[in-house]
Amino acid sequence: MKYQPPRYAVPPPAQSGVHHKVVVAGGGLVGLTLALDLAQRGVGVVVLDDDDTVSVGSRAICFAKRTLEIYDRLGLGERILAKGVTWNTGKIFFQEREIYAFDLLPESGHHYPAFVNLQQYYVEEWLVEACQAAGVELRWRHRVASVVSHPDHVALHVETPLGAYDLDCSWLLACDGARSTIREAMALPFVGRAFRDRFLIADVEMRAPFPSERWFWFDPPFHRGQSVLLHRQADDIWRIDFQLGPDADPEEARKPEHVIPRIEAMLGATPFTLDWVSVYTFRCRRLENFVHGRVIFAGDAAHQVSPFGARGGNGGVQDADNLAWKLAAILDGSGDEALLASYDAERILAADENILHSTRSTDFISPKSDAIRAYRDATLLLGEHFAFARRLVNSGRLSLPAILRESPLNDPASARWDGAPAPGSPAIDAPVLAHGRKDWLLPHLGGQNFTLMAFAPVSNGVRAKLHAHGIETVMIADHEDGHGAAPVLIDCEGLVKRRYGARDGSAILFRPDQHVASLMTRIDGDHACAVRKRNLAGGRPATAEISA
Repeated sequence: MKYQPPRYAVPPPAQSGVHHKVVVAGGGLVGLTLALDLAQRGVGVVVLDDDDTVSVGSRAICFAKRTLEIYDRLGLGERILAKGVTWNTGKIFFQEREIYAFDLLPESGHHYPAFVNLQQYYVEEWLVEACQAAGVELRWRHRVASVVSHPDHVALHVETPLGAYDLDCSWLLACDGARSTIREAMALPFVGRAFRDRFLIADVEMRAPFPSERWFWFDPPFHRGQSVLLHRQADDIWRIDFQLGPDADPEEARKPEHVIPRIEAMLGATPFTLDWVSVYTFRCRRLENFVHGRVIFAGDAAHQVSPFGARGGNGGVQDADNLAWKLAAILDGSGDEALLASYDAERILAADENILHSTRSTDFISPKSDAIRAYRDATLLLGEHFAFARRLVNSGRLSLPAILRESPLNDPASARWDGAPAPGSPAIDAPVLAHGRKDWLLPHLGGQNFTLMAFAPVSNGVRAKLHAHGIETVMIADHEDGHGAAPVLIDCEGLVKRRYGARDGSAILFRPDQHVASLMTRIDGDHACAVRKRNLAGGRPATAEISA
């Protein structure tokens, strides 16, 4: 059955002149995620969106492992996992044959898989429900018409079907997409590239015997000279991306009389129903800076990449994860506004990484000369037999979280040891026992506060002092060993120690977004508090606060 998007009630114009701490412009995937994260941290948020429903059609469908872990913290992970299509395997085809297959998560012992495919509209609908439950004020069909940024606030003029009004806010979070009206109003240009090649997305409903895998064809017999991507989604909806070439007429290409024959040539006798169609071009570009005074950009409003690699929606959700705890700390007085410079630095680094991979995949998928095409085709043929060639094949390097190695928040005095994740790395999940029950490590790290994960006992006194300074403590042990009421997680399969290269007596400090802030060869409360304070000051040196 075709998805029926909900229609949300449109509130009347608000009273002009009211001040809000945070306004999010854009009620899509990124804006709603950011609003929910802030609300769960006790921040009052108003969301303004120029529509009254969720996104339609196949947009961000591939939710990567790190994004699923973020949604788990926000209370939506299990729902996405239950409804979506889980996959770890991808296959590459060239002309008439399969070249090779790859596994994105070959090891076990992770709560979430490499990817879950689920239509964006489901996730947005659930985000709306969660935002409403968390007290977020959602204003549908309230369009931001103009923006004036001041040193201490942002003034907005908002238009609705029933009239206009003015409001101002301490912070405006621009999550209003690739055609951001806020970015345009502030005359902020993108830097990067826009490619000429056009691609057709077709969502079809069908009962097909294909497995839940990512299939990518180069020069297939049913679409010669171009490429095709196939993905399964929930509700027997399949997404197909057809490369059209740079000269295709987008209006003609999306007409059913042209789309249906393409799909029939691909699927043969398999019956299907056309659900949704769109045409797009690749864009690999970003704003020069994401923070502009009290206006902060996230998601497609800040950066754009090609859809091959699933880096757009996942990158935007990770923007929200990075920004929410920092802005919440600024608003509750524990953080300095200088902390926002780290959002700029870290998410620009991540955007550049995504743009680099996206540009390379675009160049591989769409060769710009006969010589480059010959190189690509030779690489594919070699890839059928040789592992070294497979590393050169690029049908879209699939989304991985950025390792923030150059972050100003990383502890410059951090220890290093073999097997440990570098400062700036996201936390790695592993199975544990908590209070005798099976559990996972990540829900015990970060979230509302910094967390010290210790591979040795920590005294009650030190834990109490750390807690008083915004640091929770989690101890990892091999078995129950008399810690009593202390928060001990049992490393039941030995994977926590293995994945963190842990040494007895060592500790790792995590930020609220579960990125590593510091590695310590011994439990040092003074140092942990100094690193936290340095983080909240935006990376400036800080004085130790307590004694270990």
